[in-house]
Amino acid sequence: MKELILRTVVGVTLAGTTLVAGDALAQEKGENYPTKPIRLIVPFPPGGSNDILARVVAARVSENLGQSIVIDNRGGAGSIIGTQLAANAASDGYTLLLGGTASLSINPSLYKKLPYDPIKDFAPISLIGTGLAILAVHPSLPVRTVKDLIERAKTKPGQIRLASPGIGTPTHLAGELFKSMAGIDMMQIQYRGGGPGNIALLAGEASACFCGIASVMNFLKDGRLRGIAVTSAKRTAIMPELPTVGESGLPGYEVVSWFAIVAPAGTPRVIVTFLNGEIRKALAAAEVKNRFLGLGVEPDGSAPEELGAYNRAQIAKWAKVTKSAGIKPE
Repeated sequence: MKELILRTVVGVTLAGTTLVAGDALAQEKGENYPTKPIRLIVPFPPGGSNDILARVVAARVSENLGQSIVIDNRGGAGSIIGTQLAANAASDGYTLLLGGTASLSINPSLYKKLPYDPIKDFAPISLIGTGLAILAVHPSLPVRTVKDLIERAKTKPGQIRLASPGIGTPTHLAGELFKSMAGIDMMQIQYRGGGPGNIALLAGEASACFCGIASVMNFLKDGRLRGIAVTSAKRTAIMPELPTVGESGLPGYEVVSWFAIVAPAGTPRVIVTFLNGEIRKALAAAEVKNRFLGLGVEPDGSAPEELGAYNRAQIAKWAKVTKSAGIKPE
């Protein structure tokens, strides 16, 4: 009888411990998280690639969870407004941010007093994709490879006009890195965005550009522009016939724009892990992959730790490039 009583007491105690642990886990995660709509801040205006990517992923995750994910576009100040808003939000899993190259990797080198810390103020959740650029030239420029372009730039320093959508943009810095690694001088002409830069290239006002692949795809197909190489480390499934800049004449060169979902620092680890799994599940869906590729972005998930390490490396990379280019923080 004593043994039976003892076993009963132990059983009840263990069961109670299990229930307490389960309750603690539920509280840490949030009872049946998510129990209300999740806000996903996009620090850019509606309609651009960042906005579309966010909506594609949010729609799929929302469908899987049976809970709404509301896109909150907060563009302005080079993505600072929306990013700061996310950094200051409650760390309860109900506010997320679409972060990326500009907001989390480049801005630290462009602004002396950035109102957020890209590492300390955010909990990485998952990378969602990488967008590469294409080195395209006007057909009047007699070059067909990166090696040709470098050789021509060396014989005609400062005469090749490189279209840029603005100082400090990923495309502008891609050009600066190219110039630095190749040891050449090309004239960067600043335009008010990628669209005007592409128009200038089509008109022959500019000689070349590091363009978003989706924005010039049709021009490459109809021969109005010539694609030389892609900026990623490996060839892309989007245009597999094009070599990388590295294999075409400048080994070691790689530039991609990355997109990721992050949360305010302090968001419970169990929520981060849960969302990471849901996001990666969404990225595996065929319709999500196709929408991404149509925008020139290759879907690519990651572990939270991998995203954090990747961003730290990117911050260091672009700090070096901006310093080499003589860009002074504002």
